[in-house]
Amino acid sequence: MKSIGLVEVKNVSKGIKVTDEMLKGAGVVLIQSGSVCPGKFVTIVGGSLSEIRAAVDRAVLVSEDALIDKFVIGNLGDKVFEAMCGTAVTGEKKALGIVETFTAASAILAADAAVKAANIELIEVRVARGMGGKCFVTMTGEVADVKAAVEAGAKIAAEDGVLINTEVIANPHPELWEAIL
Repeated sequence: MKSIGLVEVKNVSKGIKVTDEMLKGAGVVLIQSGSVCPGKFVTIVGGSLSEIRAAVDRAVLVSEDALIDKFVIGNLGDKVFEAMCGTAVTGEKKALGIVETFTAASAILAADAAVKAANIELIEVRVARGMGGKCFVTMTGEVADVKAAVEAGAKIAAEDGVLINTEVIANPHPELWEAIL
């Protein structure tokens, strides 16, 4: 899927209503929808760019003061969707990069910026489940590429004030790879 939209709200009941409105108001496809810690609700839709924009605009109106974050991406970077779904396949394990954020939208936007900035492989985009609402992106590649990708992703999250931290580990221990993959 190349075009996606996301809406993140601060309560489950409003999230369910927002999702319903997004699906009724535009010809979008539901990719993911559900509650995440701590009681936030995230909905991701796909479809044509105009349909996604209409659905996200409708969600913003319906969510009122419950809106945490949102985005529309018209040309999602390669492998971002697979990393979000936990189906990304990585080749050789090299340097490890991590971008940690406070919102689901910022994590996905950071992953998108990272893959567009450098020659890296995404490992995972973890969207708030079981982490107190925090999110993170992991990636691998040559050290210089991972540094550039982490910087690009961090810049996106920092613009909205939702960046928690970044790390680049040049040569991760093999047992660490086993633990995170």
